Amino acid sequence: MKSLRLILSNLIFLAPSWVFSSINILIGTWILYIPFIKTKFQLNDAEIGFALFFTALGLLIAIPFIPKINRKVGLGKSTKTGIILLALVFNLPLLASNYILLCTSLLTVGLCSAFTDVSLNALTATIEKRENENFMSAAHGFFSLGGFIGASVGSLYISQFSNPHLHMLSISVLVIVSNLYLSKSYKNVQVDVIKTQPQKQSFYKNIKPLIILSIIAFIVLFNEGAVEHWSNLFLFDVIQVSESKAGLGFIVFSLMMTIGRFLGDGFSTKLGSLKTILLGTLLAFFAYLLIIVSQLYVTVIGFGFLGLGLSVIIPEIYRVAGKTKELETSFAISIVSGIGFVGFLVGPVILGAISNWSNLVTSYIFLGILMIIASFLTLFVLKKKP
Repeated sequence: MKSLRLILSNLIFLAPSWVFSSINILIGTWILYIPFIKTKFQLNDAEIGFALFFTALGLLIAIPFIPKINRKVGLGKSTKTGIILLALVFNLPLLASNYILLCTSLLTVGLCSAFTDVSLNALTATIEKRENENFMSAAHGFFSLGGFIGASVGSLYISQFSNPHLHMLSISVLVIVSNLYLSKSYKNVQVDVIKTQPQKQSFYKNIKPLIILSIIAFIVLFNEGAVEHWSNLFLFDVIQVSESKAGLGFIVFSLMMTIGRFLGDGFSTKLGSLKTILLGTLLAFFAYLLIIVSQLYVTVIGFGFLGLGLSVIIPEIYRVAGKTKELETSFAISIVSGIGFVGFLVGPVILGAISNWSNLVTSYIFLGILMIIASFLTLFVLKKKP
């Protein structure tokens, strides 16, 4: 909890942590209206998945340009600009009047999501290094807290009102105003250039240590993205709860992920990053066994364990990547977070395809198998490291 106290006592740590929260407040609000979008355009699961694919496409387009923009503009200004743009474009999917405009708006969301996410993680790693303080896991805890806030407030709003556009717009205004105020604490942070970029002939050799980390990040964020976008539909379609209760799984998932990340820096200090990652993957696999029981209370408890297991993995991966000696910190973080965020965005797409081919239960079995793969990859890294 030391890192949480650090964040709450100093704006240089609180400001980027609030950006993490802001991102997931926006996402948590948006996912509540996926059933609304499904009904509005009369889409099946595959069509929803295909629309979400454009979010992933936007990310893939943006990733190659982000490190260059960060170096030119600075990490602080990139993060500030990114979160403001993201808050604005998240209104577009709900305003779309047809399926083509829905896909186009989600492409724009993907572009802004990638820019904000990569810039923010590089900013956090740079501040962590310069201030000689660990707060990466707790900062990601604020991301989970944002999802909890967005889903909880949104579920309450939906039960009382029925205006998705006004709801999303009000959340966007809150995000923009709060981040404009807090951004003064980090807006002048530049890319850390202490480490030099590798020469072309040694580039692939130097990024080799990041390959397995990037694959694990891809798998874990694949799971996070899938759960964020499909947990509502799992409860709505499989367990057949009411629309107002469909967000319950995601609310518990986000709450437990928040708690896990606030405690994560302490576990990392005692166990080390790799052992912490391994325990997280195994707990996540156990959680999926509970979820696929498809009984409301058991499934919701499963989502809680899933949030707890996934909570510590990504912050530890970013922490390990940031310590890669051969690469500039921001560049190493960009590689891992960029590849990982592809997983976050393609996860909902692939899950939609599997669900349309079979059903949502099969999709969640697939997610459990991915976590076992992540466990074996972590064991492989542990055996190679002293």
